[in-house]
Amino acid sequence: SRLFRRLFLNELKQAYDLGQLQFFGDIAGLADPLAFNRTIKAARRIDWVVYAKPPFAGPKQVLAYLGRYTHRIAISNSRLVSIDGDRVTFRWKDYRTGGRQKVMTLDAHEFIRRFLLHTVPDGFHRIRHYGLLANGHRQLKLDLCRSLLDVPPPVEEPDAKPPPLRHRCSCCGGTMTIIAAWAPIQPARRPAWNDSS
Repeated sequence: SRLFRRLFLNELKQAYDLGQLQFFGDIAGLADPLAFNRTIKAARRIDWVVYAKPPFAGPKQVLAYLGRYTHRIAISNSRLVSIDGDRVTFRWKDYRTGGRQKVMTLDAHEFIRRFLLHTVPDGFHRIRHYGLLANGHRQLKLDLCRSLLDVPPPVEEPDAKPPPLRHRCSCCGGTMTIIAAWAPIQPARRPAWNDSS
């Protein structure tokens, strides 16, 4: 933490000396060199708590890591050991003992209660996009990023046509894949009686 504090404050001071920092609102007074140097000096006397982890190996690993948390359910079927009448037995990891797997049995109503604690209330979304990817201005911001980074816009394939309306999801507009189709059940016909009387 001391090394991080020293390096961070040195870089901050260097950016200030080069005129790369701007101050607004409550901290506008830090534009004055005496006030800025006083703040840096005070920050050097404070013990910093630094939590640093090794960086990810790349974007694929970041997506895999986040995907495990955003697209999973509270408990997968593979962790269910048995369901016996009104009792449910499942495997779980005890991280206090190094992540060892253990088995727990709960009453069905308690198991369901715990499971439902993980469901998102109506109207809430598990994944929300902020900043560049916020829905309100995503395309505008991404176009701005591409222009600032001098990156050409993505090229759409010429034969990529949107799916016909009958094959689009009414919620997201994505392509729906037909997995199976069932013919309607024909009602049983009444036998034709030859009633001549």
